[in-house]
Amino acid sequence: MKKDIHPDYHTIKVVMTDGSEYETRSTYGAEGDTLHLDIDPRTHPAWTGGDRQLLDRGGRVSRFKNKYAGFLGS
Repeated sequence: MKKDIHPDYHTIKVVMTDGSEYETRSTYGAEGDTLHLDIDPRTHPAWTGGDRQLLDRGGRVSRFKNKYAGFLGS
């Protein structure tokens, strides 16, 4: 491998939205830094299958639903 082209790979602490934390290796920040997550697999509806609705920013969801309303018998 070429020297000096790879980022520094070190240990950081990751803090989940519920306050739990774990250590992992990453190229984020510097050795010993803490990464606070705003969204994680425990809270995001994409992973939890939760009952939360998508935010319709700028009517994007509405336009999508209207555009594909008749697609495949929907």
